[in-house]
This record gives sequence, structure tokens and C-alpha cells, in this order.
Amino acid sequence: MWLMTTHRASKPLADPNRPVERAVTAALVLAVLAGLGWIAGMLYTVAGWS
Repeated sequence: MWLMTTHRASKPLADPNRPVERAVTAALVLAVLAGLGWIAGMLYTVAGWS
């Protein structure tokens, strides 16, 4: 029988105090907003054709 002599608790993946994760989250939020703006612009353009 194999026994584990040590056990390390896994670190949380997203620590809000780390600036890298905050920068990535901010970039993703901005990308989503840009995508929504692009979709709205396309809908406005297509609606203007009719």
C-alpha cells in the first residue's frame, strides 16, 4: 500500500491581488464590449440598407 507522506493544498487559480490576472480580466471585458459594439454596428448597418 502506498502512502502519501506530504500533502500540499492547491493554490487558488485567481488571486485578485495579482495585477496580471486583473489586466487579463480587464482586457477580456474590453474585448467583449468591443465585440458587442461591433455587432450593434453591423445590425445598424444592415437595418440602414432596407
